[in-house]
Amino acid sequence: MRIVFFGSSHGFPEENRRCSSILVELGEVRYFIDMGTQSIEQLATRGIRPERVKACFVTHMHGDHTNGLISFIDLCNWYYTKADTEFYLPGDTEKTVEAIKCWLECNGHAMREFKFGHVDDGFVYDDGVIRLAAYRTSHIAQSFSYVLEAEGKRVYFSGDLGSPVALNGDVLYDLPLEEFDRGFDLAILELAHFWAPDKYYPLLKDRDNIGQVVINHYSTYIRQHSAYDLMKMLPEQKIVFANDGLEFNI
Repeated sequence: MRIVFFGSSHGFPEENRRCSSILVELGEVRYFIDMGTQSIEQLATRGIRPERVKACFVTHMHGDHTNGLISFIDLCNWYYTKADTEFYLPGDTEKTVEAIKCWLECNGHAMREFKFGHVDDGFVYDDGVIRLAAYRTSHIAQSFSYVLEAEGKRVYFSGDLGSPVALNGDVLYDLPLEEFDRGFDLAILELAHFWAPDKYYPLLKDRDNIGQVVINHYSTYIRQHSAYDLMKMLPEQKIVFANDGLEFNI
């Protein structure tokens, strides 16, 4: 399994960093977690046909996670007509699909049949290649993180989180702690809304069941001021700050 960061920035693009979009490759099959950037253009740059993209899973409907979605559907609607990508959306899925349909009609095209699925807590998807489950976060009313399992590996995608809250001396995490207890080969954690990097310390400090931690969805300001602190706090933990084009083979 290969994980490729098409976009690693936070709520808006920065120099050389696009908004959130992650490609998952398993052989010839591809999946997306979010399309906050023009993912279809980046596929073309890599010589990957949209027909290879089996499904896209959106963590929440904010623009920095969805702005590339309509352009992807638009081109698959009238040009890449053999593409059969499925789209899994949180929130009011029917309203979102109607909005996409209206946009395509404004461009002079009726929307052909696509499969749109609804994301809620728990099991989302299993095609025999990957299995995906969703866990609600407190970022907005309908926002989720994902646990993806494939080829005997486990990957966590945090999406956008709420800030950690202290209660009676304990930190309440906007994370599925029971899944962290099972461990991950790769854990992708955001650092824009889960704003204090030291809050990750008690979660990660004693774990040897997480192979790699990737800090994603951060500002360069945060990176400059927190990278050293994170690495000093977790000297035994492998921590990487994501940039566009970063790849992992797990």
